[in-house]
Formats: sequence, C-alpha cells, structure tokens
Amino acid sequence: MSRIGKNPIAIPAGVTVEVKEAVVTVKGKLGELTQEFSDVTVKIEDNQVIVERSSDHKDERAKHGLYRSLINNMIVGVSEGFTKELELVGVGYRASNQGQKLDLALGFSHNIVLEVVKEVTVETVSEKGKNPIVKLSSFDKQLLGQVAAKIRGFRKPEPYKGKGVKFVGEELRRKAGKSA
Repeated sequence: MSRIGKNPIAIPAGVTVEVKEAVVTVKGKLGELTQEFSDVTVKIEDNQVIVERSSDHKDERAKHGLYRSLINNMIVGVSEGFTKELELVGVGYRASNQGQKLDLALGFSHNIVLEVVKEVTVETVSEKGKNPIVKLSSFDKQLLGQVAAKIRGFRKPEPYKGKGVKFVGEELRRKAGKSA
C-alpha cells in the first residue's frame, strides 16, 4: 500500500471539506479550492479525510498517494497558506511592485513587467547591501509554484558566478572558471 496514501488527513478547525461525485471542495479562511479525482475513493470520517483505492492496479497505486498529497496541500493552503521567496543575485538587479504588477530589472535592455494573478500576493524587499527579495504568498500551492517558476525562468542562476533569480536557501552547483 502507498505509504503516503494510507495516512489520513486531519481537518483543522475552520476548514470544511465536501466530496461530491468526483470533486473535492475545500473551504477555509484564506479561500476555496476544488480538485477532481479518479480511480480512488475519498471519504470523510470523524474529522479526517481518508483516500482509498479499490485494487492494486498500477494506475490506482500511482494516483493513491498523488490525490492524498493534493488534498492535504489544499487543506494546508486554505488554513495556513504557502510562501516562496526569490532572491535576485547580480549587480543592478532590482525588483519593485505596485499592487499586482511586478517590475524586474534583470540586466536586460528593458525591465520585465509581470502582471501577477490576484490569488498570489506579491511583496518586494530591498535593503541596502543585500540582494532584493521577492516574496510570493498564496493559498494555492500549484499556482504559487507556477508563478515562482515563471519569475525564476526570466534569468536562471548561472553556474560560474551564481547571478540570476534563485529561491532563498537554494543550493547552486558552482563550476570552476578557466584555469590559468
């Protein structure tokens, strides 16, 4: 049996979970998320969500842990939320925001202006002597990761000097330069 899939998910106070046909709906103080599922059964028993499969078929085994993790991420998201921080490493790299518009200066001839979706909140921190940081937070983990990956994709960190957009705490593989 799936080690992740067989664990029950505790429903915290203030969160409601509904299962109708093949759709799970989770509502909390931060928002509402829905997820379709197939090949598994989702039950709610004494304030816990239980994901079960009917057989040991390869597709059902694969989806067992997947849907358990997706539902857990939804419950954590609407109750606590998720945050990701991106660090801009490089001379002259800057970030600023006005509402949902993120303005990035990443060494190109022009600034990159990104209109971030309303479900993700953007905050920029620029302290003197430190690299600028872009803080993203949302209740939807998938959407948050997508937006963070798009921002990182504008200028990925290069292996020689480490310049670019990287996640805070990310370990980069560095290469040695030319040997004289």
